[in-house]
Amino acid sequence: MFNVKTLNEISESGINEFPKGQFAVSDNVKNPDGILVRGLDIPLEELNQNLLAIARAGSKVDNVPVESCSEKGIVVFYTPGANANAVKEMTLAGLLLASRNVIDGVNWTQGLAKQSGVAALVEKGRHQFDGPELAGKSLGVVGLGAIGVLVANACRHFGMRVLGYDPYISVDAAWSLSRGVRKAPELDSLLMECDYISIHASSDEETKGMFNGDVFSKCKKGVRLINFARAELVDNEAVMAAIDNGTLASYVTDFPSEELLGNDKIITIPRMAGATPESGDNRAAMAATQLREYILYGNIRNSVNLPDCEIPYVGKKRICVIHRNVAKVVGPITSLFADRAINIDNMLGKSKGEYAYIMLDVDSDNVDGVEEELLRMESVIKVRVI
Repeated sequence: MFNVKTLNEISESGINEFPKGQFAVSDNVKNPDGILVRGLDIPLEELNQNLLAIARAGSKVDNVPVESCSEKGIVVFYTPGANANAVKEMTLAGLLLASRNVIDGVNWTQGLAKQSGVAALVEKGRHQFDGPELAGKSLGVVGLGAIGVLVANACRHFGMRVLGYDPYISVDAAWSLSRGVRKAPELDSLLMECDYISIHASSDEETKGMFNGDVFSKCKKGVRLINFARAELVDNEAVMAAIDNGTLASYVTDFPSEELLGNDKIITIPRMAGATPESGDNRAAMAATQLREYILYGNIRNSVNLPDCEIPYVGKKRICVIHRNVAKVVGPITSLFADRAINIDNMLGKSKGEYAYIMLDVDSDNVDGVEEELLRMESVIKVRVI
């Protein structure tokens, strides 16, 4: 029986991913094999000797001591794309809000309360809120991960011409992308052509402030910008300047800040994009599934500190090795099995940054002492026999 500790209230859709005969899931487990968490900070004392993995039901792991986990051979999972549909839907709403002056129109109509002849007033004043249709316009999608692909595909159905830009697009994302989405060879070509730009890039040192004064100077005049990705991707001072000089016709963002409020060409939404009951259930189920698959079979998907590494489990003895990503590790490991006349039926090894992971399925049930010998190797951090 494996024990999983929950550090927040976790949706039942996550709890139900753990087979009851194999897992005990509770918030008061001592020395758990796995931890399931949402936003609560994980103290170092939770990193007990038995702990195999931590699964964060969310797209960030800033509440998890990742470096300490890596040093102890604890896999840290997260759930990228679990809220993709929710963010896609809000992005589509953002595109419409950026065009059709819906919010200004609604606010104006509400101001007619207690006046007589409302129908006549509406007929007289409605044209001040006219805005362009999306059909026939060009949309640039910057970042073609799970959300960007959904947005690009959906906007093709709006009748938009869609350009996508992502120098690091994954094979899975490329397979999911509509054939009608054109690839922009570089960001500058997308900027010059598009009437709308929707940002879905990840946040790192390279992308921080990527939409700045220099980028806005290359944009088509009157472009409408949508940002439901990360606040730090956009330079707010540059946004204000671009609005003042007419480069930006409107800016819709899920990240309000003091300088963005009070401008009628900026629509600030209070971090609602991924906040749906369905996305909460999706995050919990995804985190729990990843944790379950690692504990039971050693398979890794969506880890921040170790590489994706999966082999279908066929019931043979499986040895899982977490080690430092240095030279001359694999040879001694395979030699150990050769010296014991144990045939390796299947093997997969991958690395990520400073750490690496090897899975070996072997044709022998007698692997006594293998774990201890592997742990004596200098670069090996953790070994499991499944």
